Amino acid sequence: MAAVNGTHTNGVNGVHNGVNGTNGTSSASRPLTPGIYAPIPTFFLPDTEDLDLESFTKHVVRVAKAGVRPLLAGSMGEAHHLAHAERTTLIKAARRALDEAGLTSMPIVAGTGAGSTRETVELCREAAQAGADYAIVIASGYYAGAIAGNRKALKAFWAEVTEKSPIPVIIYNYPGASGGIDLDSDLITELATECPNLAGVKLTCGNVGKLTRICATVSEPSFASQYPRLNPNAPFLVLGGFIDFLLPSTYVNAHGAITGLANVAPYTIQRLYELSEATLKDPSLLPEAQRLQGIVARADFTIAKASIAGTKALLEKLYGYGGSPRKPLSPVEPAVAAALWEHPHTQDIVRVERELSGKVAAA
Repeated sequence: MAAVNGTHTNGVNGVHNGVNGTNGTSSASRPLTPGIYAPIPTFFLPDTEDLDLESFTKHVVRVAKAGVRPLLAGSMGEAHHLAHAERTTLIKAARRALDEAGLTSMPIVAGTGAGSTRETVELCREAAQAGADYAIVIASGYYAGAIAGNRKALKAFWAEVTEKSPIPVIIYNYPGASGGIDLDSDLITELATECPNLAGVKLTCGNVGKLTRICATVSEPSFASQYPRLNPNAPFLVLGGFIDFLLPSTYVNAHGAITGLANVAPYTIQRLYELSEATLKDPSLLPEAQRLQGIVARADFTIAKASIAGTKALLEKLYGYGGSPRKPLSPVEPAVAAALWEHPHTQDIVRVERELSGKVAAA
């Protein structure tokens, strides 16, 4: 297999291997780069539901060593089951674990979405103080009936959050977790051009056309000079919220993905990203990239249906930790967990992951 590297060859806001922006006071110290991000599960002790920090930090380091960046307190991390202090504890624990593992340049993205604009800003500030480099924000769906169709209100929400957040902010567009609120490409593009502390968007709407339209603006060479970012280390990234279209998204100058499957198979997902990027310079790698994308897409489809509890069950099987979600979420039934593990799509990606992680360990 031809060797590839992790260098992103698509334009990052129009600049190869570059960032947009020249000035600013936002304090992100570790660059936000194209690639793969994993929404890290939050692990809980079985009897008390207290944070299981030992399993959590072990997992953060495990995925980071594969080249995957951690995203804490997102949907997979059961953000809405966490108190403010618990979110802060997770960020501090992750930063300490990464630093102790020698991964001092690995950035941390923290989920800071909440019910109100005020609390969202508060969480952004707390995340920054705890050591997060970037925030990712979803609009609350509790009053979706009142704001889903109110373009002015939605725009004002992200404008205020990005203006008041001490760290750059990524939009989290996930209609399924926000009462159906689904930002269109025009609104996201407007926010990208008007909010210099905005560092990207995660599209868990799964809309490839939307991704393409946004990239057509923010990946243009002129974007960086026309709309500089507040922090030069925080370019505007367009990230898929699923991994099943990573390869095609590479060809419209998207910048990677935030995917729960990277918890189960971080080396495989990182390899797919690197291989997809390499095909831009060496088309002979395309058949291998397509083959791996097929394995990953099938696994993503099968495992995602089992949700957070299913992912935790697979982690338990693979790595010896996982446990149950916090109530009211339920663990998967043993028969369902067994069927998920034995499913051909799961076994295919497990084989690839063991092969790739073993090569890295032997190197």
